[in-house]
Amino acid sequence: MTSSDRRLAVVTGASSGIGAASARYLAREGFEVICAARRLDRIEALAKEIDGRAVQCDVTSAEDVAALTAAVGDELQVLVNNAGGAFGLEPVADADLDAWRRMYEVNVIAVAAVTKSLLPALIAGRGTIIVMGSTAGQVAYEGGGGYVAAKHGAKAVVDTLRLELYDQPVRVSEIAPGMVRSEGFALTRFNGDQSKADAVYAGVREPLTSEDVADIVAWIATRPAHVNIDRITVRPRAQAAQHKVHREQ
Repeated sequence: MTSSDRRLAVVTGASSGIGAASARYLAREGFEVICAARRLDRIEALAKEIDGRAVQCDVTSAEDVAALTAAVGDELQVLVNNAGGAFGLEPVADADLDAWRRMYEVNVIAVAAVTKSLLPALIAGRGTIIVMGSTAGQVAYEGGGGYVAAKHGAKAVVDTLRLELYDQPVRVSEIAPGMVRSEGFALTRFNGDQSKADAVYAGVREPLTSEDVADIVAWIATRPAHVNIDRITVRPRAQAAQHKVHREQ
């Protein structure tokens, strides 16, 4: 199958974790995947592995988003808005407001910006928009105020977009994972502190993996065109709720 014969997908934040796994899973389903992220060396290696394309893109940069849109061209079948992140775990009383702004920028504004820019191609391609949300967008928890607010914002974007595109051939979905032990997420949250990152998963035998979530991305993308998966909440079996996690001693 040549590149021109394959359906086209874009995955943001594709340099690691859920993004990289999603690119691999979509490629297995026959998509040509544009791997978009800031770390060019990583996405170039990934694109070579899956016979895709690498586009260096900071989703908070208007110029980078415009360049990504130009690389996509006239039609797009799948957009995975995966780029995001959590920064810090302090209470609201001690909030680092610069970190809050960064979280809102990457988790909400960037989702809107990338979607807005690629929407004409998605309409032309009868496409699917998949936003990587979080259970933090459904239930608040102590210490997560900034991330909780941002992911609630991302959920609101998804639900509003679905209403606004009701008469267009575009599907809008959100995946809301719970505890995922993915490359870099907890390390980023704790500014590289490995001991704090490890403590998040301490005693949890089987947290979700990036591949678990990527499998759902590929499943949503390959449903019949008339089927819209509004939202999937996925947690490891050990996590009954945001605040209730079984940890072995």
